[in-house]
Amino acid sequence: MRRWIAVTLASVVLTGCAATQRERNTGVGALVGAGTGAVIGAATTGTPQGTAAGAAIGGATGGFLGYVLTPSGRCYARTNRGKLVRVRCP
Repeated sequence: MRRWIAVTLASVVLTGCAATQRERNTGVGALVGAGTGAVIGAATTGTPQGTAAGAAIGGATGGFLGYVLTPSGRCYARTNRGKLVRVRCP
């Protein structure tokens, strides 16, 4: 149990050093997803393999959602003639 706490704490600390908001959100999403997946895997299967599988699936899903749901900071619009131009984000 202490090992998991150490790994979790190290992940949180290293996530704070990420360069961009997208990287931070990806790391936090993966961490939260892995924790949630591990709890669900343990509760549904009661085996270490189920816990590990839940953590892996939850981590991958959480990381993906953290990456995808973070705005890129680039906004585009179309002119009256249909040309794509970059505009200031609201």
